[in-house]
Amino acid sequence: MKHLKKVLSVVIALNILVLIFLPVSAAQTSDAYTITNPYAGVDWETYSQYKTGLHSHTNATDGDDTLKQSIERHAECGFDIVATTDHGTVNYTWETPNDNKFIHTVLSLIGRSEGDLDYLGAEGTFENGTSYTYAKDGDNDYLTLDSGKKILRVNYGIENNAVSVNAHVNSWFVDYHDNTVTTYKDAVKGVDKAGGVCVINHPGEYSKARYEIKPDDAYNTDDYAYWYFINKIAGLIDKYDACIGIDINSKGDDRTRFDRKLWDILLTRFSANGKNVYAICTSDAHQLNKIDTGFTYAVLPEQTNAALENALRKGEFFGASHCIGNPYELAEIAAALLENYGETEVYNNVKTVVDEMNTKIEQVENGTLDADTHLGITYKVLDDKGYFTGNTQPVITSVAVDDDENSITVNTRDALLIRWISDGKLIETTTPENPSFDLDEHSDEIGNYIRAEVFGEGGIVYTNAFILNAEENAGSSNVVDKGFFDFGFLDFLLGELRSLKRILSRKF
Repeated sequence: MKHLKKVLSVVIALNILVLIFLPVSAAQTSDAYTITNPYAGVDWETYSQYKTGLHSHTNATDGDDTLKQSIERHAECGFDIVATTDHGTVNYTWETPNDNKFIHTVLSLIGRSEGDLDYLGAEGTFENGTSYTYAKDGDNDYLTLDSGKKILRVNYGIENNAVSVNAHVNSWFVDYHDNTVTTYKDAVKGVDKAGGVCVINHPGEYSKARYEIKPDDAYNTDDYAYWYFINKIAGLIDKYDACIGIDINSKGDDRTRFDRKLWDILLTRFSANGKNVYAICTSDAHQLNKIDTGFTYAVLPEQTNAALENALRKGEFFGASHCIGNPYELAEIAAALLENYGETEVYNNVKTVVDEMNTKIEQVENGTLDADTHLGITYKVLDDKGYFTGNTQPVITSVAVDDDENSITVNTRDALLIRWISDGKLIETTTPENPSFDLDEHSDEIGNYIRAEVFGEGGIVYTNAFILNAEENAGSSNVVDKGFFDFGFLDFLLGELRSLKRILSRKF
């Protein structure tokens, strides 16, 4: 009996030890992550989100409307911060005429710029009857409406490379331009040397990815032209701190619908090296009805140029759009809406657009539609004049990272779905009632980053990426492939020749 008691005591003690240490052992089997949160410096209680337009045009270059008309429409659409970025024309003020005489004259001669230039003056009244004042306050210029609302003018906005073939680079905060025949590298290097901030504009325009019908074809590295453009853009972002990333959704998303794929390709390369690549959304408005298509929410402690520049450099912003032009993203969204909410009006609207896109794809493939066409169909929530027709634009209200739980939470308002993406793949779709992503649950699916897209009836909002184990991966890989050589200005021919080859292959 005495020995039996000893045996039982040992067994009980062992069972207690197992119960004590089992949870620890289980926790140790999960992947350990260090999550770099681009929004870590944001105080969600005190910071505000400012609707920001970082890319727009006037008749000082190839826009259809005057600066005064453009700013009036921006005000009507609720913008808080606006950059005027005419081609080759640094924006110094909204008060008095501000144009590049050479660029304006050339565009006028070829019919790309018409009408008299019209600026704001120190005070005035818009065509809609709204009165305003315009004044400088230190390094900031503000348009103040009669309602008291203020709109900040972004200093030194410009779309660089006016004399080029769509190799456009937007920059801000520095007085820089070069109106000779310039390349992506020339512009980015110049802005970097001057100390500004820039992005690669609508890359699908230059690469000709806008003309692809299927995402598998866009930015497919088996195609030399796409391999080249991916490496070129990656090299610029990697070498020059001024270049924070690319534009991924602009002007209705027809030409940029596959540029999210490019962003994910870049993120896959950079995150493997412990780095991030940011993405903005813009309108690139040349007409008033495009002004509210795409924009960026800047998360700032104050409405100033200094705060905006800091946020752009750190990734403290969200790209957003009222338009989505990618049929495959929309098909995934439609399926998730049906699963979570049933056959709602929003589901039917999205599904209708997907069906129209699929019909057009079939027509291109069977030869009944011009082989040189592109989809030209988007899910949008704007009327024919370009005004937002609802009041349900999704908003990200806060972001939180829990390193202990290996989770990321994106809190929202007026949202329906949160899409979590890594290495270009949709990993999971959650709802606002379940706004967290558990990395441990998907450790075998995710790469070195995760990003979120928030969909609602009013459009889409994109977070910047959360980089995983950045310090551990830093310097461990190259973002540019061996063998890459920059052809400079002539590389636009790669896209043109590849586009011609695609047209001929479809046609014959």
